[in-house]
Amino acid sequence: MAQAVLSTLTSKLGLSKKALMLGAGFVTKPTVQLLSENGIEVTVACRTLEHAEHLCKGILNTRTIALDVNDTKALDDAVAACDVVISLIPYTFHATVIKAAIKGKTNVVTTSYVSPAMLELEKEVKDAGITVMNEIGLDPGIDHLYAVKTIDEVHKAGGKITSFLSYCGGLPAPESSDNPLGYKFSWSSRGVLLALRNTAKFYQNGKETEIPGHELMGSAKPYHVYPGYNFVAYANRDSTPYKEKYSIPEAQTVIRGTLRYGGFPEFVRVLVDMGFLSEEPLDFLSTSVGKPTTWSEATAKIIKSTSSSESDIEWAIASKTTFNNTEEKQRILAGLRWLDLFSDKPITPRGNPLDTLCATLEEKMQYEEGERDFVLLQHKFGIEWKDGKTETRTSTLCEYGEPTGAKSRSAMAKLVGVPCAVAVMQVLEGKIAEKGILAPLSPNIADPLRVELLKHGIEMKEKTIV
Repeated sequence: MAQAVLSTLTSKLGLSKKALMLGAGFVTKPTVQLLSENGIEVTVACRTLEHAEHLCKGILNTRTIALDVNDTKALDDAVAACDVVISLIPYTFHATVIKAAIKGKTNVVTTSYVSPAMLELEKEVKDAGITVMNEIGLDPGIDHLYAVKTIDEVHKAGGKITSFLSYCGGLPAPESSDNPLGYKFSWSSRGVLLALRNTAKFYQNGKETEIPGHELMGSAKPYHVYPGYNFVAYANRDSTPYKEKYSIPEAQTVIRGTLRYGGFPEFVRVLVDMGFLSEEPLDFLSTSVGKPTTWSEATAKIIKSTSSSESDIEWAIASKTTFNNTEEKQRILAGLRWLDLFSDKPITPRGNPLDTLCATLEEKMQYEEGERDFVLLQHKFGIEWKDGKTETRTSTLCEYGEPTGAKSRSAMAKLVGVPCAVAVMQVLEGKIAEKGILAPLSPNIADPLRVELLKHGIEMKEKTIV
């Protein structure tokens, strides 16, 4: 009798459930903490064991292992030993993880977009009877939950969504945005910069529009959210599938994009025009070069300046790009100096202009002790009701992180890690029971997640503004 009671209690508390987390990056800690607090045993697996151990220090119900996801047998064994695997490693590895989960009949949760490689495994996933839950972080994730909510409400009331704009920015808090880009890196600068080269596609006023990656920064426009913020916005990747994904075929405008502080696009556009976002290998940037070249020499070679003098480099820059006015030119040139691109300081060679630049960005643009990050996510819905009346409705999330310190939690970590943990628990509890490759794009999946996140203080505030 006592054993049966204990078994029931253990089941209710989740103590019998085991999760495997792949990765120990900066957004993982809130996930581990929340699962641990709910009695779920979490094994954190990382190629470098010390990273996993550092993540789990002081958190109950955790253990750590060293694991290389390219080691098929080791991955298969680790996945089969748990009830759910949380893949928070680069998205290119998710298909590999799902294949292991199919063999072990283990559920999967990721915060990444569903990829074509993942969709190719859908039949096998269903045949194995497992759930692969994706797109449940911040963006994608929280954005879906509130898009689905408003769209469903409007449709049920007989209205139409005539336009849908969704912009998100992970930024330093205004008082911490003290560099020429108004930006700081809490993760790989490479990923941030590569995203700026992607072609953007969206619907605007009924027409499909495409902006090539090299023109993306030039397309950025001021975007009003609150009067106290100086934001600019630009489209991000391909928004066109969201007419179908969000069930809004009537929408004439559908744009999902990125928010940055004013000045960011102009600065990045100059870096693009100079060739600093290129991944082309260059001998003088090789890691095998005996003595690293200086930044002025490297910049001169990248932009094909006649010499490494600052005046010649500035002339070469002016021949490759344009500035809106003299003030902007001086501001951007001052920013390039701040990055040491005209200096005699040695570069950290990484083979190509992009990665060599990233080494300097990561050194100079990290969060310092006591600084905060900041996340702003806003949807803007154009609505037409069945009586012909129109309105504009917004859903806005504004979150500041804790000041950077040994035990602080960033806004980004909270808004990615907590939704991920909530999804893991709902999969384990059977609240998300559908089998296949999933994302929270329907009310039956999105609504319970949204309601649960309210308990953790995560909410997009809704207002009618017109």
